[in-house]
Amino acid sequence: LELKRMSVSKDYRGRGVSKALCGEVLRFARARGYGAVVLSTSMVQVAAQRLYEGQGFRKVGAFSPSLLGSLLCFQIF
Repeated sequence: LELKRMSVSKDYRGRGVSKALCGEVLRFARARGYGAVVLSTSMVQVAAQRLYEGQGFRKVGAFSPSLLGSLLCFQIF
């Protein structure tokens, strides 16, 4: 299962909404027998990385999205 483009309005950040949404995705996946949930986030989204790691996700790879990204050392995890 892929978790893609989860976003919470700035007005509601820091209130546990992202954690609740992520938890619901994980419950959904478990209840339906999915073996894994995957997602991508960028190196500059540090808060998102902390959220996902706190929910049990782990980094398994990194890549640059384009030649310009490679030149700028920008990576997607």
